[in-house]
Amino acid sequence: MALHAFIIGGTGAIGRAVARQLLADGWQVTLASRGQRSGPADLLALGAHAMALDRDQPGALAEALAGGADAVIDTVAYDRTHADQLLEIEGDVGAYVVVSSSSVYRDERGRTLDEGRNHGFPDFSEPVTEMSATVDPGPGTYSTRKVALEQRLLDTADRPVVIIRPGMVYGNYTQHPREWWFVKRMLDRRDFIPLAYRGESRTHTSAAANIAALIAAALAARTTGILNAADPEAPSVAEIGAAIADHLGYRGRFLPLDIGDDYGGAALGWTPWSLPKPFLLSMAAAAELGYKPVTSYAEAVGPYCDWLKQHDDMNWQTAFPVLAGYPLPLFDYAAEDRYVCGSSHIQVEG
Repeated sequence: MALHAFIIGGTGAIGRAVARQLLADGWQVTLASRGQRSGPADLLALGAHAMALDRDQPGALAEALAGGADAVIDTVAYDRTHADQLLEIEGDVGAYVVVSSSSVYRDERGRTLDEGRNHGFPDFSEPVTEMSATVDPGPGTYSTRKVALEQRLLDTADRPVVIIRPGMVYGNYTQHPREWWFVKRMLDRRDFIPLAYRGESRTHTSAAANIAALIAAALAARTTGILNAADPEAPSVAEIGAAIADHLGYRGRFLPLDIGDDYGGAALGWTPWSLPKPFLLSMAAAAELGYKPVTSYAEAVGPYCDWLKQHDDMNWQTAFPVLAGYPLPLFDYAAEDRYVCGSSHIQVEG
């Protein structure tokens, strides 16, 4: 009999990628979601089942999982409350895989990605391993909530638990498409695109397909622990922009700026990947488990950009609510124009 995987958040980028991977591996797959998106017709055609689930309704998760599952993969768990929901159904579950975030890591001075704009961004001298220090658990920030989730499950569950810590996730159906920062500018035919820190920032990307392959490897190993999830290479911001420009046929110019701060109240050249120091993840633990990446950023970004292009005529703030919640203005073209018009000394690289 085929193993059964129950995926919470099954219509998002990671959920769909995990479903596709496990279906290919011979699993039965149930996709649970709030039902706010259209059903994944391609996955249903492959044999997946879909159901609506509001996990915050008392008893809803237990009722949905009445038949049990060999694995519950939770792609949208956020805090200790969600950990407790998962623990309540433990008797019907063979193993857990829960997606957290690499934003939980802090450097030696306690600096984190969450609070970098206010307290300084982290500075890691080498790729971050799963043994690196994290923020303390608590309700204060996204990352402290994620740590509370992690610790509750790892300390309490009797079933195998794998915590996945991805970097900058990308893939079709995400609500947080960082690549839209470039894609929209190129579709808007901007003559130039400014890049803070000269476009040299490197923050590890994580393709949904690679995360799915790692989850499949972790389930096969029936292990417990924490695993980073990242692409084989971490492209710089300039390399990300170049890859997208090549796919979209963009013929404008990138402006590498020797600044990394606000300009006249605008975050000039700040992309969703812009950091003063590299933020890289070690994948040694995943490799020891037998994981092998299935794609690279250069390979995966093209089809992803094609999906993003479909949203060009839509209200992007509605389509991408997480991205729209950024505290910085993402598309302040007027500020960019003012800066370029008043800065004839800028060196332009095509």
